[in-house]
Amino acid sequence: MTLRPLFLFLGLLASLACSASAQAQTRRSDPVEIDRIVAIVNDEAITAFELRSRLATVERQLKTQNVQLPPREVLERQLLERMITDRVQLQFAKETGMRISDLELDAALRRIAESNRLALPDFRAALEKDGIAWPKFREEIRQEIILSRLRDREVNSRVTVSEGEIDNYLASQQTGAAEQDTEVALAHIVLRVPEEATPDQLMRIGARAKAALEQLRRGEDFAKVAAAYSDAPDALSGGALGLRSLDRLPALYADAARKLNPGEVSDILRSPAGFHIVKLVEKHGRQITGDAALPTLKQTHARHILIKVNELVSAAEARHKLETLKERLDNGADFAELARLYSNDLSAAKGGDLGWLYPGDTVPEFEKAMDALKLNEVSQPVQSPFGFHLIQVLERRTEEAGKDRQRLQARMVLRERKADEAYQDWVRQLRDRAYVELRTEDR
Repeated sequence: MTLRPLFLFLGLLASLACSASAQAQTRRSDPVEIDRIVAIVNDEAITAFELRSRLATVERQLKTQNVQLPPREVLERQLLERMITDRVQLQFAKETGMRISDLELDAALRRIAESNRLALPDFRAALEKDGIAWPKFREEIRQEIILSRLRDREVNSRVTVSEGEIDNYLASQQTGAAEQDTEVALAHIVLRVPEEATPDQLMRIGARAKAALEQLRRGEDFAKVAAAYSDAPDALSGGALGLRSLDRLPALYADAARKLNPGEVSDILRSPAGFHIVKLVEKHGRQITGDAALPTLKQTHARHILIKVNELVSAAEARHKLETLKERLDNGADFAELARLYSNDLSAAKGGDLGWLYPGDTVPEFEKAMDALKLNEVSQPVQSPFGFHLIQVLERRTEEAGKDRQRLQARMVLRERKADEAYQDWVRQLRDRAYVELRTEDR
């Protein structure tokens, strides 16, 4: 059985080390290469075996995405740098006491299994059938969760938005410069520059940026060039940044996107973090100008029934319970009464009523499902970090945002605009402070 990609936030699937080990055992007469160290990161080693296993997984992933592979030695060099950067972050997380409990990990694994429409035992069996060792997979998921939480923590502590910045943002909206309804999908390549780079280092990194741009100008696939050159965490997924409104992008990227047509690539851009190349993948929406730029907010009056997932209630059980309740609702049962009887939320006492919700008041999974509903329609079970929900939209309205809500929305937009740059800057500092010894030439 070949599984589709399991998570959006998972850059890679588990390594195929277990499969490789099994093959080696079946060919005991073949020469066996003794494992060796390819890099030392502070007080930990990365071995050639780890690098080969990760490389096999990445090559398989890129092929399934129809991404042209860069030369193997180039991909290996990029992947080793990624492994070093991840190792430095995991070491920092451990030093600062960040832990993911087995209970949290098991809940995450159940969510992954559910996303593949499998019970957890069946999901484990499918992975092992594909040659992926379950203990190894568990630990890689644990590491992915740690890296995600580490990013959130460090960005939150580093990104500040001043009252003056909020004033300027709101003033720009009122003068017609707001672009919150113009959405763009970008891909990017980042060549990181050390914090105290020497002129020689700057020259060499700049030359690599020029080489990457020349390949793109010759028509090379952007994802292939990103995999070969980019130091960004999303390099092996083509550097895709997803769809965002222009006002939520870093100023450097937003300025570049305004000048590009879909499919075009920018010149080399320079920031304190390094050299950047941006591709505009798609662009749509309408430009807001004049009085229409005055901030307005969509509000949704909704209610829900929540069944939480925990050590006593599995994801499959929670979903099944809500499917049963949905069937009762379809046959005329009263939503408020069922919410009072079954919902695991404080809103149960109010018949599941959540009141009027602004964008951003709920988690993305809930908001996306809620926005897709028609008035009085009841959703299918919707999964979120809290469990599973049945959602019903009672009313919708649009009104001019009050001053406090305007400022809160502006602060959120400005924080998002700064988040990527702040994270990249922190990773660069952490990587520069680490002791790293490369041994790739030792054969």
